[in-house]
Amino acid sequence: MKKPLSKDVYIYLSEFRYQLRKFLNFSESAAREVGITPQQHQLLLAIMGFPNRNAATPRELAERLQITHHSCVGLIDRCEQLELVHRKKNPADGRSVLVELTSKGEKILERLSEVHLEEINRIQFLKKFDEN
Repeated sequence: MKKPLSKDVYIYLSEFRYQLRKFLNFSESAAREVGITPQQHQLLLAIMGFPNRNAATPRELAERLQITHHSCVGLIDRCEQLELVHRKKNPADGRSVLVELTSKGEKILERLSEVHLEEINRIQFLKKFDEN
């Protein structure tokens, strides 16, 4: 018979969810403060953070964002209208395009990434403080 989970496990899982939600709230607010939506921020980050290149196909981005391909194309369209991203031909596959950040998109993403790193470091500092 399986042993029931301890109260400490529930506390740990609850704290993890709480800290995750706090970080997501922080992230959503930070995106809005620079004039973009949280989804637009996620798209910019998914593009720049794509492994081994600074561009990705809409299908790859949909997977990274865990949204449908159709929804991702709409998000790309809106970001393109705001001059945050642009499409270019995919040299590896002429049937698809790659999405890249514009210089405006890069500047916004860098600003957001700096404040996100500060928040992550703050959270880690608090975690170390709590352990002592």
